[in-house]
Amino acid sequence: MGTMNMGGRHAGNLPPEMTSLVGRRGELAHIRRLCGEHRMVTLTGVGGVGKTRLALRAAALMEPGYADGAWLVALSALDEGALVPYAIAEALPLADRTTRPMTEVLGEYLMDRHLLLVLDTCEHLIDACARTARELLAAAPRLSILATSRRPLGLPDEQVLGIDPLPLPDAAGGGRQDAVTLLAERTAAVVPGFTVTDGNRAEVVRLCRRLEGLPLAIELAAARLRELPAQELCDRLDDRFALLGDVEAEVLDADPPWHQALRTAVGWSHELCTPEERLLWARASAFAGSFDDRAAAEVCADALLPAAGIPDLLAGLADKSILIWAPTGGGERYLMLDTIREYGAMWLRALGEQEELRRRHRDYFLAMARRGDTAWFGPDQVSWIDRTTAEHENLRTALDFSLATPGDHAALELAAALWFFWYPCGFLREGQHYLERALELDTEPSVVRNRALWVCSLMLMVQGDPTAGMAWAAECAGIAEQLGDPAAALAAQAMVMAAATIRGDLALALALAESLLAVHRPEHGLSLPTLLARLGQSHVHTARGRVEEAIETLEAMRAECDRHGERWMRAYAELFRAQVELSLGHFEAAEGFARAALAVKHRLRDNIGIALALDVLACAASASGQAELAARRLGLAQQVWDTIGRAQIGIRQWVSARERCERQARELLGDRAYRAAYRAGYDTGLETGILHALDPAASAPDRTAPDR
Repeated sequence: MGTMNMGGRHAGNLPPEMTSLVGRRGELAHIRRLCGEHRMVTLTGVGGVGKTRLALRAAALMEPGYADGAWLVALSALDEGALVPYAIAEALPLADRTTRPMTEVLGEYLMDRHLLLVLDTCEHLIDACARTARELLAAAPRLSILATSRRPLGLPDEQVLGIDPLPLPDAAGGGRQDAVTLLAERTAAVVPGFTVTDGNRAEVVRLCRRLEGLPLAIELAAARLRELPAQELCDRLDDRFALLGDVEAEVLDADPPWHQALRTAVGWSHELCTPEERLLWARASAFAGSFDDRAAAEVCADALLPAAGIPDLLAGLADKSILIWAPTGGGERYLMLDTIREYGAMWLRALGEQEELRRRHRDYFLAMARRGDTAWFGPDQVSWIDRTTAEHENLRTALDFSLATPGDHAALELAAALWFFWYPCGFLREGQHYLERALELDTEPSVVRNRALWVCSLMLMVQGDPTAGMAWAAECAGIAEQLGDPAAALAAQAMVMAAATIRGDLALALALAESLLAVHRPEHGLSLPTLLARLGQSHVHTARGRVEEAIETLEAMRAECDRHGERWMRAYAELFRAQVELSLGHFEAAEGFARAALAVKHRLRDNIGIALALDVLACAASASGQAELAARRLGLAQQVWDTIGRAQIGIRQWVSARERCERQARELLGDRAYRAAYRAGYDTGLETGILHALDPAASAPDRTAPDR
């Protein structure tokens, strides 16, 4: 989800600059001046002119002036305008778990924040971007937006700044040298020792002028200068201008002359690729965001492109600057710039392979989701979280394709199989969005639909909306009985138990939990309904003061999870055990269990688990007389609850425990000191605050240090 500093000052998620920015001083000054005077500024220009690069540098320069930082929202991989608010929430990050419209949630979150949003690549979602920007600016008076787009958003107060290519020297080589400098710097990166000399200056100038000073075109040319001298490149470019056909006119929708320069540069790079590289370029355009070599082999390989040769072809395309090599902790990944992807997609359509490749892309990620779903209650949860997070944009693309091509239950199956991503990672609203759309399109009773029904119910329950969740659970239960689907029937029963727990009907919650546990067979492995039943049973026992039974239930759950190497639900068992220890007055034991849970929840990015653990640690500190520490932890926890929505999911016992903790800390400190300590906790960077909560002796919380 990006940076997790939600309350600390000078937060942000701007990526580090990997290369130098050549020239653009005038544009940077103009952007900063416009942003200082207006709240909505849009940079427009042809693809490849450097709008994103310029916006990011300007945002980095302006970031110190925004108390709550500058945040990049990358929109190029989105296919659906309805997802724009979700992308913004993810970037901030905002893991809302309420059922309100996401734009409303965003407006509330941003209302009192002084923050800069960088909405990058808006042109294909122009109406949705304009609508979202208008609503957020109205809701948040201290919000500013800097957008990049090939055309303006069309808002009444929008300030539009057109970005031109880099200045060019005149035919004799005099005048501004920005384009020449860019070519020289980028060429030196691939041809060590390259410089512009008296011997090659004329051809370098000619090359830059032929490419109209367009940064992307120049960078593509630089990648070729390790293979060919500048003069030969210029000659080939001259030939290419004459050979351009109408087929390439759809690559970009910009006006001449830069349109032709970019078409020429990209098409010329295409011609210099081998036939196999060209085919992989076209097929890889089916991916959104980044992808790895395994996915490329599965989606793109066939008799014409054997899977064994894919890694070498990817490396070749990276060498030619068609792909960007992006090594990560989880392995090597590749991505394409939007303009490069558009060109590949054009050729994919020309080859008649677009539908087939999108289907193969969908099938690959559906298979991945199935594997993750099957393996989730096992030892590889961390790696599955990391993998699905890395593939988020591809999963969205696969879901969008499935929704656009109904008839095979794929949308229902994919949206439901990804429950383990929607829930632990805090993408509940997005999961609910896809599930509800799939359920609307695929209405015939089926086992696949049953699963989507109870998963949608789960999304709503965890957001603290038992009424809406119960509606889906009731439908699931009725159809499960008709179809003889026992798995769905048990899952629907678990959802009814969850609703009873939220509503405070402890008797019903306990009866349903015990009914679920009565049919559980350990030899069948772990299941979500059974694990939820154990938590529900322990919660009721704790609420009724039957602590020995609560501990027995939780110990059985922990042992069962340990046998399977499961960590996510085991950490919830640790949290519930911490609450039991609190009720007994065993504050050190409560802190130990809460810290163990927090460590796991932090690694898995489970914000609900993080917030609950911080609440327990605050209660333990308050009950043991550490009122200032308790107030700080309450502030830190509230920072997370503010991104979730309904605090403590609305469960009465949890709400009461937090309120009791607040009263105790306030009475010990006094109102003024309590507010100061609470605010200090709220303003602490979340990463810093969590590290301190995990090991108080290691560091003191720093309310000013950014988490970058």
